[in-house]
Order: sequence, then C-alpha cells, then structure tokens
Amino acid sequence: MEDKSLQFGIERIFDLLPHRYPMLMVDRVLELVPNHMVKGIKNVTINEAFFQGHFPGEPIMPGVLILEAMAQLGIIFAKETDPEGLADKLLVFAGMDRVRFRKPVVPGDQLILELKLLKRKRFMWKMEGKARVDGALVAEAELMAAIQK
Repeated sequence: MEDKSLQFGIERIFDLLPHRYPMLMVDRVLELVPNHMVKGIKNVTINEAFFQGHFPGEPIMPGVLILEAMAQLGIIFAKETDPEGLADKLLVFAGMDRVRFRKPVVPGDQLILELKLLKRKRFMWKMEGKARVDGALVAEAELMAAIQK
C-alpha cells in the first residue's frame, strides 16, 4: 500500500494559513493523512510576545494559544484534505468542547499537536486535538472549524 502522508515546512504553511507573526502558531507539519489526521509542531520560545505579560518571572504559554495552535493545524488539515473546495475560503474557529489543560507549557518546550477527524459536514469540520510535550499530554479538546460566509 502506498504511503499517502504528507509533511512540509513553513513555506507551505504560509500558503495555507492567513496567519503571520505573532499569531502564527504552527512551525512544521510532521504528518498529514487527508481525511484522517494531522500532526505538527509549535516550538515555544521565550521570544514569544505573550510571555512579556503571561507571566513575568514565571512564563507559561496561555492555554487559549495552545488551542489556537490546534485550530490552525486543523485548518491546514482541512485545506490539504479538500484543496479545491476550500482554496479561496476562510475557515474559522467555530467552537470547542471537552477542553482540558493538564500541564503548563513553558519556553523551550516543543508542542507536538495531533488532530484526528471526527466528523465532516458540508461547511463544518470537527476534530479531536491533543497537545504533548516530551510525550506527556498537556492539553486536549474537540475543535470545530467552519467556512466563514
């Protein structure tokens, strides 16, 4: 059976996402299997703008930005799964359920994000996301994305 997984770097990510620094939260796609799953990396560095205020002296990545990283990876997944249908469409974060934050994420961590497709309807995508650091689960959620009309 032929391997259908993809992997790519920042140049392709720029093609798929409208986000740019400081809101771009995906550095690399490690594996993408259309209609099934995607795995990517967010390198967390002390240079991130949010660490100036969250929290001085004890920097912790805000949980909402971990979710944002998952959502961005989900958009990359959707656009690679349906390139013709979503080519000129804007997908936006439409909801989240079952959100849990397990451990703090700090500068120097490498977030490994993985999303699996749960359900897809015409304009809506639902995915299960997990974020890990060094193999330990740090966050999980069910995320929904929708086409912005």
